[in-house]
Amino acid sequence: MHIDIATGLLREARWCESPNQDTRPDAEDIELLVIHSISLPPGEYGGPHIEALFMNRLDTRAHPYFEEIAHLRVSAHLLIRRDGELVQFVPFHCRAWHAGDSCYAERRDCNDFSIGVELEGVDDCGYAAVQYTALARVVGALLNTYPRLDARRIVGHCDIAPQRKTDPGPAFDWRKLEQLLLE
Repeated sequence: MHIDIATGLLREARWCESPNQDTRPDAEDIELLVIHSISLPPGEYGGPHIEALFMNRLDTRAHPYFEEIAHLRVSAHLLIRRDGELVQFVPFHCRAWHAGDSCYAERRDCNDFSIGVELEGVDDCGYAAVQYTALARVVGALLNTYPRLDARRIVGHCDIAPQRKTDPGPAFDWRKLEQLLLE
């Protein structure tokens, strides 16, 4: 995989620019990768709803749950769908709005210095093998592109916002990701 350092875009991803982004305080300060999970409606996969949420176009009539979240202004840098498709919403050198109130190694506001990757899934249901393969390839490209990022700084959303978040959850196989990164 290849990341264009000038644009911050992953060549292999479909580009779908989210308005929910802004400039990082320091574009060189990328030292954390945060793994998330998302499915919309909860527990359902496929469909346009994740993209609609990140684009501020979620149709509240499509599902009752959407009325609760349609006001949110959130994004991630990248989404990895169940079939391995990559969708990029925010250039990596820009700040995506994925972490919320968060802290890592005594540093608050993780959006300032992290990259957020969403896996289409839920905390308690296993992720697809193709998602792990795609994630490992993405991580490899990120590590090769951003020198302050390293494999020891890959965390779950639950690790930086433990009072609020549980994703990617117990179903995420950290050991499998580690093994794939070594290959």
